[in-house]
Amino acid sequence: MSRVALVTGGTRGIGAAISTALQNAGYRVAANYAGNDERAAAFHQATDIAVFKWDVRDYAACGEGVKRVERDLGPVDILVNNAGIARDAMFHKMTPEDWHAVIATNLTGLFNMTHQVWPGMRERQFGRIVNISSVNGQKGQAGQVNYAASKAGDLGFTKALAQEGASKNITVNAVCPGYTGTEMVRAIPEELLKERILPQIPVGRLGEPHEISRCVAFLVADEASFITGATISANGGQFFA
Repeated sequence: MSRVALVTGGTRGIGAAISTALQNAGYRVAANYAGNDERAAAFHQATDIAVFKWDVRDYAACGEGVKRVERDLGPVDILVNNAGIARDAMFHKMTPEDWHAVIATNLTGLFNMTHQVWPGMRERQFGRIVNISSVNGQKGQAGQVNYAASKAGDLGFTKALAQEGASKNITVNAVCPGYTGTEMVRAIPEELLKERILPQIPVGRLGEPHEISRCVAFLVADEASFITGATISANGGQFFA
């Protein structure tokens, strides 16, 4: 029987590309989402991927959500922590609400989700966890102190947990996308993209969601079992870690 993969934030943007790539690779996929019922329903209709609604900021909701996934599809073998938000502002204008919302989703969400599946992975002596961080978690970015801090925290989480999982055949890795052509990025004014963002990217273009999803599909495969605690930087040469 094929393995079960759970992707948080898995019905839109990079998450949708990851969910679809894993389905195409033969996994049984569950795509989590937090709020947009219409988009989730459209994604399910287009792909036949099962969708499940809960907020990764809520530990109890994550526990109940994982139980539903495992009841419907089976034990979770692969977890992709992709759910994330941005609340950008220069630091002197950033509110405590901006800070806590981003940290709660982008960093605490990793704990909330991974803590639910970790015991089962240890018991079964197999697991694949991939955390979607960001180039701005590697290099920092003005106006994104909260976002950069959360995404840098994701990398520390990855490296530490990889050491705990290695003896149990559980790998924990990270992918750091650069600017990728999602709805959020393409909503940036074209002039700003051309003058401020694209010049930072040596390949001269935005990434595409499917290019990020291929990194994830590689890391969760059996052939990647010797890779753990690693970070794949998919940013068009914008930053070298």
